[in-house]
Amino acid sequence: MANTLADHLRSRSDAELGDLLRLRPDLVVPAPTDIATLAARAQSRVSAARALDDLDEFTLRILDAARLCREPSAGAGSADTADATVGLDAVLAMATAPGSGATAAQVRAAVDRLLARCLLYGSAGRFRVAGGVDEASSPYPAGLGRPAADLGDRVARRCADPAALRRTLLSAPPSARAVLDRLAAGPPLGTVTTAAGGPAAGAQAREASAATAPAAAAPAATAPAAAAPAALGPGDGVSPVRWLVEAGLLAVVTDEPATAGSQAVELPREVGLLLRRDTGPLGALRPDPPAAGSAERDPKAVDSTGAGQAMELVRLAGALLEALAAEPAPLLRTGGIGVRELRRLARVGGVSESLAGLLIEIGYAAGLLGAAELPTSASRTAVDQQILPTGNYDQWINEPVARRWERLAGAWLAMTRRAGLIGRRDDRDRPITALSTDVERAGAPTVRRTVLGVLAALPPGAAPTADEVLTLLAWQAPRRSRGRDELHREVLDEAAQLGVTGLGVLTGYGRSLLAGEGRDARDIAADDDPLGVRATEREHRGAASTVERALDDLLPSPVDHVLVQADLTVVVPGPPEPALAAELELVAEPESTGAASVHRVTPASVRRALDAGYQAAELHELFARRSRTPVPQGLTYLIDDSARTHGGLRAGSAGGYLRSDDEALLATVLADRRLAALSLRRLAPTVLVSVVPAGRMLEALRQAGYAPVPEDGTGAALRTGRPRARRAPVRHPVTLRSVDPLAAPKLTAPRISGLVEQLRRGEAAARAVRRAPGPVRAATGQAVDGLAAVQAHSQALAVLQQAVRDKALVWVGYVDAHGAAASRLVRPVSIGAGYLRAEDERTETLHTFALQRVTAAVVHD
Repeated sequence: MANTLADHLRSRSDAELGDLLRLRPDLVVPAPTDIATLAARAQSRVSAARALDDLDEFTLRILDAARLCREPSAGAGSADTADATVGLDAVLAMATAPGSGATAAQVRAAVDRLLARCLLYGSAGRFRVAGGVDEASSPYPAGLGRPAADLGDRVARRCADPAALRRTLLSAPPSARAVLDRLAAGPPLGTVTTAAGGPAAGAQAREASAATAPAAAAPAATAPAAAAPAALGPGDGVSPVRWLVEAGLLAVVTDEPATAGSQAVELPREVGLLLRRDTGPLGALRPDPPAAGSAERDPKAVDSTGAGQAMELVRLAGALLEALAAEPAPLLRTGGIGVRELRRLARVGGVSESLAGLLIEIGYAAGLLGAAELPTSASRTAVDQQILPTGNYDQWINEPVARRWERLAGAWLAMTRRAGLIGRRDDRDRPITALSTDVERAGAPTVRRTVLGVLAALPPGAAPTADEVLTLLAWQAPRRSRGRDELHREVLDEAAQLGVTGLGVLTGYGRSLLAGEGRDARDIAADDDPLGVRATEREHRGAASTVERALDDLLPSPVDHVLVQADLTVVVPGPPEPALAAELELVAEPESTGAASVHRVTPASVRRALDAGYQAAELHELFARRSRTPVPQGLTYLIDDSARTHGGLRAGSAGGYLRSDDEALLATVLADRRLAALSLRRLAPTVLVSVVPAGRMLEALRQAGYAPVPEDGTGAALRTGRPRARRAPVRHPVTLRSVDPLAAPKLTAPRISGLVEQLRRGEAAARAVRRAPGPVRAATGQAVDGLAAVQAHSQALAVLQQAVRDKALVWVGYVDAHGAAASRLVRPVSIGAGYLRAEDERTETLHTFALQRVTAAVVHD
C-alpha cells in the first residue's frame, strides 16, 4: 500500500485520475503542475472541506468509522494518526453492528465513494485517511468523545474496568442518566454553571449555547454543578453533573472554550460506546435517503398551475417596471431603495412589499433595471441616482410571455442576492433595503439549485412538504445544509411565486430551466460546440429554447381582439398581443387582470388617446377592427363628443397664450376662478395670454376639465404622441456572466483529458529533476547532499558546445519565462544568436533555450 497520497495518485490510471478531477474540480484551480502538487492540494483543509460538503449523512458516518478504527503503525503513539491505517473489516464491524441499520454492501459502497474522492486512499482492504480530513471534520467522530486515557486519571481508572463501569452506569440517578443519554447522542461536550447555589441549584438545568459546542456538531445538553466540592452520594441532593464527575463518568476539560461562570465537561469515548450498545458505535444509521413526496399530484395540473402563476408573475413584473418608468425610485446614498419607495411601488403594482422587493431584485439581475445619474442643483460634482428601466425593458415588453418569464426565472436562479432579507434589520438595527449590498449572498445560486435539485430527483407528481424537503437536504448534504432551514424555505416560497413549481411540485419547464436548457449559450455542451458557433447562430435566429417551448404550450395563445360591452367595458379574452396591449394602454383604463382582463373606456382615456395623436375616425376604426362584438352607440357618442371639444383651445408660448374661434369659450375660461393662478388677460376677442409657460397652462386647463391642444409658432397643432421615456444605461443580465462565484468549474471530457496529460508530463519532468546531476539540481534550487558549487556560466556553455559536436545527451538547468527553475534532459542541435536548440528524445520535441537563462549543463552518463 502506498505510504503517501502522492504515491497512491501516481499508481492510478488516467481514467481514475480523471474521475478524481471530475468529483473534485476545485483541485484544478489553478491547474496543478505535477502529481505532488495535486496531492498536496487534495489534502489541504479547504479542498477537503469542499469534498466533505458534497457527501451525504451515511457516507460521512462511514468516514467517521474509518477515523475511529485507525491503527497506528509500530512505534507510533496512540495519538499519532499521521501514519495510521484502517482495515475494511474493522469499519464493517463497526458500521454493521446490531441496531445500526446498515448492510455490508452499503458500507462498501460508501467506502468506494470515499476512495474515489481520495478522502481515503490505499487498497480496498486497508487504507489511510487523507490529510486535511481531520482538520476539516468535527474533532469528535460520530459524536464520540476522546478516549478516557486522554481525559485524566479519574475517568481512565473508571473506564479501565468495564464491569465496574457498567455497574456505575446502572447506579446513576435518573437525572444523571438523562445527561449521559443527551451527551451520548453527540456531541460529547456540554457546559455547566459554576455559580454557588447550594443543592437547589442542581435542579436548574439549562441548554448550552451553540458557541460552546464544536462548529460541526449540534448543541450539547448542559446541567449546573454545585460550587462546594463534596463526596456526596446521589441521594444527598448533589447536582447530576457533579455526581457524574465524581463517579468518573464525565471529565472536566480545561482546553475547551467556556463562558464566564461555566465549565466544559466531556463524555469519554468508552462511556459513549457503552451507552450506544443498542444502536451500535455509530448510532442509528440511515443508508438510504428519507422518504418524501407521499402526496401525489397530476403532472398536467402541476404544469397548468405553474403556468398560470408564471403568466401572473410576468404581468406583475411588467406593472412594477412600468411604475418605475413613470416615476423612478431614488437610490439612497447608502445604497438601495428606501422603505417608503418600496411601499409606494408595492401599492402601485398591487403586490406585497416582499414580492415587490423580489421583483426589483430579479429585474435588476435580468438587466431590465439600472441606475441613472442626474446632476443635482446643490453641487456640480454631486449626483443623484435613480432606479428605472433600461433599454432592455423596451425589447422585453414586446417579447412573448414565455420568453419574458424565462428571462426573469433564469435571473432569479443565477443572481447572488437573497431577496428574503429585504425589510429585516441588520446588526446595527437598520432596515435592509432592496438593491443594497446587505442582500448580497455569493452562495445563493448554489442553494437554489440544491433545493430545486431535491424536487427534480423525485418522481414526477410527487409533492413533498417543506419539512420533507428540509429532511432530504439534511441527509444529502448535512454540512452544507446546517443552519439554512430558513433560507431553504425562502427558496421554496420564491419558486412557487415565480411559477417554477406548481402545487409544491417542480414543473416540467422548471426541470428544463434547472437543467440549463434555456436561451443562454451555456445550454449547448462544450463537448459538442467548444467554440460556441451553434449557440451564436441560434441567438441570431432567435429560436425558442426548450423552456420557452414547454411553457408556451401551456399558456393561452395571445389574442388580437377584444369584446366591447354596452357599458363601455372592454374584455380581452386572453393575454393580449404586444400591439393590442399598447393600444389598450392608451384608450382604456384597466379594471381587472388575469387570464381574461377587463378594461373600461372613459372620457379621460379617450382624451389621452386624442392627446397622443389619434383622430376621432382613427379611434372608430380601431374599435371596429379589434372588437368581435358590435361597437356600442355610447362609445361612438363618447368619442365624437370628446373629439368635438378636443382642440377647441390652442396653447402656445408667449409666456403662454390661448386662442379660440369660440369667443364664448374664451370668456368662460377667463371667468373660471380655478384658473386664477394663470393670470389670464384678453388680447383680442379670440386670444388670451398669461405669464405662465404653455406647458403649465396646458396642465392647469386639463385639470380644470378643458381639452386644449398645443400648437407651434405657425399655428399648426402639435401631436405630442407618447412621451419618450427616459431609460437607464443598458446592463447585461446576470445569466450571461458566471452563475455561481463559489461553484467549482464544470470540467468537460476534453478538459479532463488535457489536465491528466499535463499532470503526466509534469510528473515526468519532476522525475527528471530528481535524476539530474548534483550541479544541475543545485543550480535549479534543489537540495543536494554535500557541497555542490553552482556551475559557472562559461563552463556550462563549454559543455553545451562540446555536446553539439559529440551529439551527446546533456542535463540542462535553466530559468523559464516565469522565473521558475527547471531542468531537462536534451540532445543539443545547434548554438547561435544567443539561443540553444535541443531535442527532447522522450517527447520528440525541439526546444529553444535562451543562453542567458541557462544555469548549468552536465553531460548525461
